[in-house]
Amino acid sequence: MKKLIFITVVVILVSVVALTFVAKRMDNPVPEGVAADKILIEKSKRRLTLLNKDKAIKAYVVSLGKEPMGKKTEEGDGRTPEGIYTIDRRKLKSSYHRALHVSYPNTEDTAQAKARGVSPGGDIMIHGLPNSIGFIGKLHTKRDWTLGCIAVTNPEIEEIWRVVPDGTTVEIVH
Repeated sequence: MKKLIFITVVVILVSVVALTFVAKRMDNPVPEGVAADKILIEKSKRRLTLLNKDKAIKAYVVSLGKEPMGKKTEEGDGRTPEGIYTIDRRKLKSSYHRALHVSYPNTEDTAQAKARGVSPGGDIMIHGLPNSIGFIGKLHTKRDWTLGCIAVTNPEIEEIWRVVPDGTTVEIVH
């Protein structure tokens, strides 16, 4: 029995180390000096694409809000918004490994929510993984799990952080 427990622990530790290595590896990094002028998020494809002058620089697989389909209509609905926004600030110290704040809600979102007598919500981010589980890497994309944000791996958010200046347009479509 002790031998079985020992073998199980070793297998788990080796798996964690392997997942950590895979999560830190970056395939086809964006070259130094290249900057994005737009971020396109296609919810139905679970894809975030960095663009420069309408030319794709790099694409990433993402996780979205727990109820990803449909436009965000109010705080707590678990949906990722749809519309045109900007990156308006950065959050280095976050519960998630780095975060870029998306300027949701825009005036249309606010008016729609006000007409319904609800809060539109806010605090929508493009962020890495929760600080305690960054080792899972791309496994996070197996299901949508955020509260409405757009999640990528920690190495991916570091790369996005590097090539996306404040003020960059964010277009989120179905």
